Amino acid sequence: MSESTQDTRHPLEKLRDPGTVRARCRAVLRAVDSNVSEHFRLDRGALPAVAERVAALTLQRFPDLRIPYHSRWRHFEAGGVDRKPVLDALLATASLAEAARTRFDLTVVSVLLDAGAGPDWKYTEDGGGVYVRSEGLGVASWHAFLRGVFSSSAAEPLRADAAALEKVDSAALRSVFQASPSNPMVGLEGRAGLLQRLGAALRKEGGAGARPALLFDRLTRHGMATETSATQILGELLRTLGPIWTSGSQVQGLPAGDVWPHRWAGAACGDGSEDPTTAGWVPFHKLSQWLSYSLLEPLQWAGIGVTGLDALSGLPEYRNGGLLLDAGVLVPRDPRSLAKTWKPKDDFIIEWRACTVALLDEVAVLVRQRLGRSAEELPLACILEGGTWAAGRQIAGEKRPGGVPPLKIDSDGTVF
Repeated sequence: MSESTQDTRHPLEKLRDPGTVRARCRAVLRAVDSNVSEHFRLDRGALPAVAERVAALTLQRFPDLRIPYHSRWRHFEAGGVDRKPVLDALLATASLAEAARTRFDLTVVSVLLDAGAGPDWKYTEDGGGVYVRSEGLGVASWHAFLRGVFSSSAAEPLRADAAALEKVDSAALRSVFQASPSNPMVGLEGRAGLLQRLGAALRKEGGAGARPALLFDRLTRHGMATETSATQILGELLRTLGPIWTSGSQVQGLPAGDVWPHRWAGAACGDGSEDPTTAGWVPFHKLSQWLSYSLLEPLQWAGIGVTGLDALSGLPEYRNGGLLLDAGVLVPRDPRSLAKTWKPKDDFIIEWRACTVALLDEVAVLVRQRLGRSAEELPLACILEGGTWAAGRQIAGEKRPGGVPPLKIDSDGTVF
């Protein structure tokens, strides 16, 4: 595989462009807005209240509006505990580049383990608190990484490599996450399979010792570059990790990942596409974009500038999308739809996710107006953290015991 972050020859390149994500999602939103969807109607009159909620919560959480990025690193701070200095101390003698490689290894593995855990699972930290959902997954994977679970070298525990990742199975993850019949976690097999495929993909890149950190070297041209872009980060992730996404769609016989067919996503959507092989597909790349957001800080801590942050889209998942459902912006035409269990490939879910991506951009504009900040001062990565994700969790807690999301999706843990 070429190390270039500009390889446009791949047949799925169009579907890997965050510009295509936005264009296709906006096309679906326009159709829903035109009142032709059998699944949803759109109530734009509810958007101002959403913006007010998000702005108020942002000010409550970050009164000085110094908002960090929406990132896996926020989950490493769960319970108000700043765990980063522990890792920093362990990396005190490492170069900036080598420390970044370690943080890349940690971030990639942790994000790939970050899917819905189910409502009954929890993680108890030694001498600390009890955490659930994404925070629990983040804290559990943090400690597993520091223990060397993902390294094949006892002498170098602070790494992840192909040889170790290929051996991760559901039993190993059951131990990492303290899962048991009395502490059930959903999607263990899916997560284990994802890490095994990550290991296999890395082995093809560079042998048994190949690490997720190779992404850092590619984005920085082995330390020769001092700047990269958010689009390059996502593109490199999708090119390097493409083979691991086997549960999504196949396009032209190739694994496309979190990409789904929809009748309203085609060449007419305004993205300039006339390629019949990619027209009609809506790319989301939720986990890959979440990972892209989560790699921003490790790059910046290494002195690498990142441009074009707002090229990445909002994340179409339970909390952001749940906010729009619970707030009455997206209204199911059949209320019974929310009681069903859906699959990621269902039109209902594709429309909900596409509208979520497009509407988050609109919410961001309204939130910035209320907070008196520009897009440069408050990029989408900060709106999400401030923000929409927290507001989605907040409103879910107001509406349902345990704050469970407003809909259910049968997923193997590699999309949601």
